[in-house]
Amino acid sequence: MKSAKSHPLVTGTLILTITGLLSRIIGFFYRIYLSRLFGEEGMGLYQLLSPVLSISFSLTAAGYQTAISKLVAEQSATIKTPSLRSMFAGLSISIPLSLLCNAAIYFGADFIAENLIRESRTAPMLRILSFSIPLSAVHSCVNGYFYGIKKAGIPAASQLLEQVTRVGCVYLVSARFLAENKMPSIGVAVLGLTVGEFFSMLFSAASVWHCSYRLSRLSNPLFSSFPGLYRGLLSMALPLTANRLILNMLQSVEAVSIPSMLKRYGYDNITALSVYGVLTGMAMPFIYFPNAVTGSVAVLLLPLISENDALGKKDAVRNATVKTIKYCGFMGFCCMIVFVCFGRWAGTAVFHSPLAGYFITTMGFICPFLYLDTTLSSILQGLGKAGHIFVMNVICLLIRLSFIFFAVPSVGIKGYLWGLLVSQLTLGILYLMCLYRFLRQA
Repeated sequence: MKSAKSHPLVTGTLILTITGLLSRIIGFFYRIYLSRLFGEEGMGLYQLLSPVLSISFSLTAAGYQTAISKLVAEQSATIKTPSLRSMFAGLSISIPLSLLCNAAIYFGADFIAENLIRESRTAPMLRILSFSIPLSAVHSCVNGYFYGIKKAGIPAASQLLEQVTRVGCVYLVSARFLAENKMPSIGVAVLGLTVGEFFSMLFSAASVWHCSYRLSRLSNPLFSSFPGLYRGLLSMALPLTANRLILNMLQSVEAVSIPSMLKRYGYDNITALSVYGVLTGMAMPFIYFPNAVTGSVAVLLLPLISENDALGKKDAVRNATVKTIKYCGFMGFCCMIVFVCFGRWAGTAVFHSPLAGYFITTMGFICPFLYLDTTLSSILQGLGKAGHIFVMNVICLLIRLSFIFFAVPSVGIKGYLWGLLVSQLTLGILYLMCLYRFLRQA
């Protein structure tokens, strides 16, 4: 019987948590550096790019990473021999899609900036950002394979490498500008993002090369015979991609609409972007910081749940679910107390922004459900409940959008915070109800 230390979920979670915490600590100070260098308005401009990035990732990589992870986990449970065929099949679809997306954003940057993001100053940044999409597609598919075989070291190392090179690039380029008494633009941060993806992709490609060489020596067929492989991959990836794409489009409407609705409330363009930048670029990363732990658990729960479900081990699924609810819920409650009690102090001391402190304090109340929802979603994904997850997330996004369009113009940013609290609470309840029905039938 395996000890706790040798259990793949425990070991993998520990690896991902340590590297995740290191990455988030680096990213935390990086956010402070960006906020002080570019100001609240600059952070707002930078955050406006997130919808384009999330939609591109959903279209080209996210569904394939999850499908590869699930397929490889199921194969490992049945044939006991890890194969790279699923990953190469995913790459053969993901890379062409990402290159098309790269070209579309690069040549359509002006149209996207003016008509979709509604901020023409983001066009040059979109062109730089577009080159990160193929790079992200490659290392996402590679990560999916290593998650599937429960070897978290490679994805963890690539995540840390990406963060270090991103921050290093931005710091060096900004220092060069400042040495010449010039003020760098926020586009430097986008350049750092692309450079980080590049080095992460190189590391992932090298890891795959090493793995393929080792498997070839074991006479494991890597490229021969793909019967039914594409069909199995696409049957999982396409629904996931469609779901993620619709969800990210709704999230993009959410992100773009917040500054617009703040203008209706009475803010000018600079103030609206500043408030948006403080919320999404300062307060939210602070709230999501402890998610390094639950996020690590979530990534490794999916293949573990998939494997146990494929083998018919319902008791293992039930035990993993109960422990997840207990420990992640407890962690979320503790974080809520910390953020509510010390949020205002943290916003002022760390970001020099009382508004950030107000946001951190208010959003602290979502922590018990925020951290729990991350892991519950992964469990449901491993059980093949992608359709249920999609419907529940759409419901919660529609709740947030209704608060944005009807509450924000009347009461300002408080309206969005209320919507965030209500939607996260609703999502947690829906996830728990869905899992309760499954566990009762199991």
